[in-house]
Amino acid sequence: MNPQLLLFVALGGAIGAVGRFTVMSAVGHMSHIWGWAMFPWGTLSVNVLGAFILGAVIEVSALVWSPSPEIRAMVVVGMLGAFTTFSTFSMDLYYLLDRGALISAAVYAVGSVAICLAAFWFGLYVFRAIIT
Repeated sequence: MNPQLLLFVALGGAIGAVGRFTVMSAVGHMSHIWGWAMFPWGTLSVNVLGAFILGAVIEVSALVWSPSPEIRAMVVVGMLGAFTTFSTFSMDLYYLLDRGALISAAVYAVGSVAICLAAFWFGLYVFRAIIT
């Protein structure tokens, strides 16, 4: 593994994590002001924004910009990975749909949500049982 590449991913991850915290805090604050605090607007906002940014980066990279592997890893894996992993999920699902793999796309979309929700629940259940 290239240490320089890891450093770029780590730098991007720090930027993405701070960006996620900042956006979610601002949106959460506005949700409370507007009386919409019962819905996870902050999470939805970073997921939509991250998916948009990843789509833009992929298209710009394909058409007019050829970033180095370090910059690509910093932005896509580090920054957007820390900002939201939903952006990568969206890209993967798009490529399945674009290739016409409709069954795989449906299994991936439904399976990802269902399995991750089950894993989250299982994590809560296991550690609740251990701790209490």
